[in-house]
Amino acid sequence: MNVLLINGSPRPTGNTSIALAEMINVFNENNIETEVVDIGKKDIRGCVACGVCAEKGECNYNDIVNEIAPKFEKADGLVLASPVYYASANGSLISLLDRLFYSTSFDKRMKVGASVATARRGGITTTYDELNKYFGITGMPIASGQYWNGIHGLMPGDAEEDEEGLQQMRTLAENMVFLIKSINLGKQEYGLPKKDPQIITNFIR
Repeated sequence: MNVLLINGSPRPTGNTSIALAEMINVFNENNIETEVVDIGKKDIRGCVACGVCAEKGECNYNDIVNEIAPKFEKADGLVLASPVYYASANGSLISLLDRLFYSTSFDKRMKVGASVATARRGGITTTYDELNKYFGITGMPIASGQYWNGIHGLMPGDAEEDEEGLQQMRTLAENMVFLIKSINLGKQEYGLPKKDPQIITNFIR
């Protein structure tokens, strides 16, 4: 079992990485393999709705999105982590996620998702909500912690002093471990839930 963690911060050793490291410690204790991908400084263009991915099976723009796709397909869990920029996530991360989720056709149901936000003060809840939408639209169970999954700090390293935030990360990771293991057992016993062909309607008649 393994978890893929995507760090949207341009500071790979900043407060967002501190949050992820706290989670990784828990995953390691539970024999869950992890991989962190730092994308915060990468030049990632947004989706242009060209539709080529439906034909090619991958995004037409061959960059880190296509590199992450097989890692995502293999993963039992996905953690999305971002600093707060103007009450929202890092733009590079959102561009990556739009293309990653749209261009990949593999079944994402029952992969466990979790979102983490870091901020000086405010904007954590809006960023948390923004990141969770990717899970909800693809049938991925969303792991929760003991509060909204966030940690606070202004300067790199400040998050080490946020004891409540660090505890939130540990709780979140423990809950992810439980869900991943439970879902794996459930799939062995019952398989995935029945999935009917998707019905897509248009509001223009």
